[in-house]
This record gives sequence, structure tokens and C-alpha cells, in this order.
Amino acid sequence: MISFECDYNNGAHPKVLENLIKYNDAKPTPYGFDEFSERAKERIRVACGLPDAQIFFLTGGTQTNATTIDSMLYQYEGVICVGSGHINVHEAGAVEFTEHKIITIADNNGKMEAKTLDKYLDDYMHDGNKDHAVHPGLVYITFPTEFGTLYTAKELDDIYQVCQHYEIPLYIDGARLGYGLMAEENDITLPYLARHCDVFYIGGTKIGALCGEAVVFTHQNAHKHFFSIQKQHGAVIAKGALIGLQFDALFTDDLYFKLSEHAIKMAMRMKQIFIKKGFEFYVDSPTNQQFVIMDNTLVEALSQKMKFTHFGQADKYHTICRFVTSWATTEEELDELEKILG
Repeated sequence: MISFECDYNNGAHPKVLENLIKYNDAKPTPYGFDEFSERAKERIRVACGLPDAQIFFLTGGTQTNATTIDSMLYQYEGVICVGSGHINVHEAGAVEFTEHKIITIADNNGKMEAKTLDKYLDDYMHDGNKDHAVHPGLVYITFPTEFGTLYTAKELDDIYQVCQHYEIPLYIDGARLGYGLMAEENDITLPYLARHCDVFYIGGTKIGALCGEAVVFTHQNAHKHFFSIQKQHGAVIAKGALIGLQFDALFTDDLYFKLSEHAIKMAMRMKQIFIKKGFEFYVDSPTNQQFVIMDNTLVEALSQKMKFTHFGQADKYHTICRFVTSWATTEEELDELEKILG
């Protein structure tokens, strides 16, 4: 059965595995304080154009978001995100488990708009009872969004300007960062993104790694005890080189970007298959997630032949189905999809 269920149900890219095998007997220093992790961090700094960036390797996306957000907030502060934001809908309340409220504002196709953010913050600052409310201490967005949509360079700049005006940090969740950066209509580069936020993370789990994410603090602004906070959240592994070696491979010879580009190529072919078959889309996504509206009867039939996600109800008779490509998607799998659709 072919699977378009998600972008993290494959193992790791062969070059990542080769790096792990090559240094399997190296006996590196534990907890990520090893030469391979340092080498990977330097490669990431070069790719981001940030020679002074502070970089930490964490185990997975949920741990990364909960740990990073917790480290940047006082106990009375919350984090602003759109209602459809990943931390609000798909992380089982992990951020709020750390006792930080998620403050939601409206989105536009999954994206936060600078004007909406500015209005919320302006209203808050002029509220005579604001000391009785949760203080907004951080702004969170994802790139790409939960709907596979992208911020333009101007939209990101506008949001960051609002954040700077109110002196609130901006955090970008990059679980699928490479798939956003390599999308055909994207106009944001990795260095541009790094200059327009205070912290972001580069997802490895969904793009060629067995596991692991790289948090990048862009201007020496990490909490001075970030490692201890990370350990409290269970986001440190003793064999830290396991993650460092993977990112070392991913950021050698642009592998991370090449894998991301392949997924986008596969997604665009998939999109054309659905278009030719006459399907409508819930949202126009230029990235590796495609949201297709299907008749419930067809959904049931297709579920017997392939894996995909039931994303929600379009109406009583139709389901929003998410089909995802990844670095490992093949032309043969798309051939099979086209054949099954008839």
C-alpha cells in the first residue's frame, strides 16, 4: 500500500545513515558536546549567514516548541499564534502544559497577518485591565503553515516589524522549513528568514533525518541556561552526536535543500494529477502538503488502497484529505496514485 500520509514515515536518507555508520565507533563526548555536533552547527551558521548564531539540537518538534517557548517566557506570559497554529491544534497542549497560555488570533489561509497582530497588541497595550490578563511575551508562526501556505518576504518583514515595535520576540517553527524554502513561488531565503526573527528551528525529522531538530537563536539571545531547560523538558539525549551527525550530513553539499526540492517536485506532479482528475482543493498549497476535497464514498474506497490523512469535513458529503510528499517520494508512487484514481 502506497503512503502519502505524512513526511516522517520513512527512515533516513542514505547519506545520513552513512555518516552515522562511519562514526559509530568514535566514542564522542555525550549530550551534544562533541566535535560532530560542533561541525554541524558551523555548517548551519554558514547556511544561515549567522556566524554568531547559538544552535541547539533537540529530539523532536513538540519538545522543540515546548522547550524553546518555555525558555523565552516569564511565568505570567503567553505566546501569540493563529488559531490553526501547530502548537494550538496538534501538540496535545504541550505549551500550555508548561503553564504558558496560547493566545490565538485569526488567520488567513493559515497565515498570521501583521495588521491582525498589531491590532491585538495595540488593544492589549491600551487595556486598562491588562495587568489582569496573560501578558503576550512571544509571537509564533510556522513556515510553511499548517495548510502548506507560505509567507512572502514582505509579509514576514511586516510581522517582524510589528514584533520589534512592541519589543516581542518572533519564533518561527520550521518543522517543514526546507519544503517552504524550495517551493517554486517562495521568495524567502534561509539567511533572509534568519534575519527576520529572533529564533527558529530547522526540522530534520521530516526532511531526511531519523530524528532531531536544530534550534537557531539568531543574535546571542538564548537563555543562559537553555541546556538545563532543554533537559527538564526531556529534549536532551545522552548520545547527542546522533543528531549532530545527521545535521552534519544534511548540511553537507546542500543535501537538505536538494531533498526538499525533490519533495516539492513530487508534490507539484501530484497536484497536477488531482487537477486533471477534476478534484477541488481546500487551499492552494505550493508546498509538499496538498489538501484535496473528496466525496466520502471515494474516500472510503481509496483508504483501502493507500494511506492519507482525513484532515476534516468540507461538508456533510465531502472530506478534506491531506496527501503529503517527502524527500523519499518516488515517481513510481505517483504513477500508482494516478492509476488508482483512474
